[in-house]
Amino acid sequence: GVFKIMIHIQLQQFLTLLTLLVIAKETAYLYLSWLEIAGILIFTFVAEHLLIYSKYKEVKHISYSALSTALGVMLMMFAVHYWLYLLVIVVALIQKHFLRWHDRHLFNPSNFALIFALVFFFQDAHIVLGQLGDDFWLQGILLVLALAILLRVKRWFIPVSFTLFYMLSQYLIVAPSDPMFLMEDIYDRFYTVSFVLFVAFMLTDPRTTPHFYIGQGLYSLGIALGAAYMDAYYGFRVQHLFLVLFLVTGLNVLIETFQSESLSPLYNIKLVGMVMMMVGIIFYVQAQVPYYLEMQ
Repeated sequence: GVFKIMIHIQLQQFLTLLTLLVIAKETAYLYLSWLEIAGILIFTFVAEHLLIYSKYKEVKHISYSALSTALGVMLMMFAVHYWLYLLVIVVALIQKHFLRWHDRHLFNPSNFALIFALVFFFQDAHIVLGQLGDDFWLQGILLVLALAILLRVKRWFIPVSFTLFYMLSQYLIVAPSDPMFLMEDIYDRFYTVSFVLFVAFMLTDPRTTPHFYIGQGLYSLGIALGAAYMDAYYGFRVQHLFLVLFLVTGLNVLIETFQSESLSPLYNIKLVGMVMMMVGIIFYVQAQVPYYLEMQ
């Protein structure tokens, strides 16, 4: 027979992101030192398994997904204070285990960590898309590694459809609103490795995305349109994609778990409250005065 070793999908994702982090540290602009990176991973590992134990009173498996969450935060966020990395990661893990809706977590943990940082520490932590540089060979490695995972979890259609919808919505919605708009600026975003990482990994969390192609297409369209309207209204800001992802993943889980027998008044109040909270968070973050980081 065919000799085949299939490693666990969460371990595969962790090893993929770890590979990208090592390459970024050696060739690009990653701010954290090796010691700081190791400290964050060890802290995350301990915190996650303590949370699992507090919930189930036992630990039956190693949770690699938490380490992937930590790597996602390190690759996407720059924080002035080291403790901020630890705080936003542990809050994201608590969200994953305890802020649940019909026994599913509502938000991609890495993205939740970034949104939490924007809400509570806007001046001290920010999303950056330059830490992985823009080397073409690194993009190639990222795409091969991402495809290996996306085919396994049946999420390859999300980045493909999102790329198409994003280009179209930027051209149809943002271009008419901005006389200085150039399509080259949109293409340039896809040259930054971090943007490709966002599209390949942040958009495709199997636990918070639709399983069927039609749902995946609508999900991609929602994120592309939301980001485009925010870009047209506020001007392009990196955080728009992450804010819209926060809203759309939350809505997706709420819609997928929408059950007719649950339509009690209390259920409806909770549903409306959750949606209002997500929208309120977006407006609050957008009200903050933007600032610009220069990659050194």
